[in-house]
Amino acid sequence: MNEKQAADTARVLSEALPYIQQFHGHTVVIKYGGNAMTDEALKASFARDVVLMKLVGIHPVIVHGGGPQIGSLLNKLNIESKFVNGMRVTDAATMDVVQMVLGGLVNQEIVSLLNTQGGRAVGVTGKDGGLIQARKLAMEPALNAPEIIDIGHVGEIMHINTGILTTLTESAFIPVIAPIGVGSDGESYNINADIVAGEIAQAINAEKLILLTNTPGILDADGETISEVSKQGVQQLITDGVINEGMLPKVQCALAAVNAGVASVQIIDGRVPHALLLEVFTTAGVGTQIRG
Repeated sequence: MNEKQAADTARVLSEALPYIQQFHGHTVVIKYGGNAMTDEALKASFARDVVLMKLVGIHPVIVHGGGPQIGSLLNKLNIESKFVNGMRVTDAATMDVVQMVLGGLVNQEIVSLLNTQGGRAVGVTGKDGGLIQARKLAMEPALNAPEIIDIGHVGEIMHINTGILTTLTESAFIPVIAPIGVGSDGESYNINADIVAGEIAQAINAEKLILLTNTPGILDADGETISEVSKQGVQQLITDGVINEGMLPKVQCALAAVNAGVASVQIIDGRVPHALLLEVFTTAGVGTQIRG
């Protein structure tokens, strides 16, 4: 290492110190999805970032998606994928695939990744211990028709059992949560992972909510990344149609989290190596920050 490399390394480590102090002992909820879940190098960097956060005294809680993996298996089984307002229509056959992919394949792969990097990860679904208690969601159609759309086994969250998460984080474990809820009758429900991450952040009074995406953040009408925006500014972007389709659930859960007292929400580009470290431990950060 030459003198310049040494100086750069020292500067980066020094810059991280106040953020380590700020977040030490606090919980950060991370929604993990997009390319960061499919690219091998990005998967490794994500796992290392999370383990480092835990080792310096931050309590990461991971909520993961798995839309592409679900879609791939549905295609192989010749089951058509349908969406309404960004939500996957989930009939009984699709729900079986969702549970197989999210609760099994994807969840356990993330747990293995974290443990391989020296973490102590534990995989759960929202059904385990009644972690995510839900009920059936009925959605109105996007066009102003009066009837209600039945989108199957899609749920809305009624209650988060925070005791399970507290037990895990205080025992030095990293919870990895598949977004499947359970109804009062034992029925399983598919729930948007962004919404689950936001609800969990609210329920456990997380210091920060981070949503990994396949975009640089929230984009303005010219396609430029907005580095910071107030909740009022976000509402205006929605009204103007700048924020729409797949970004809507992310932004809506971000707004709900900020309104409920989560200090800040970041929507960041999961395609950037070590995006988590850049967001949590540097002054500039990456992506878009939403504040109240």
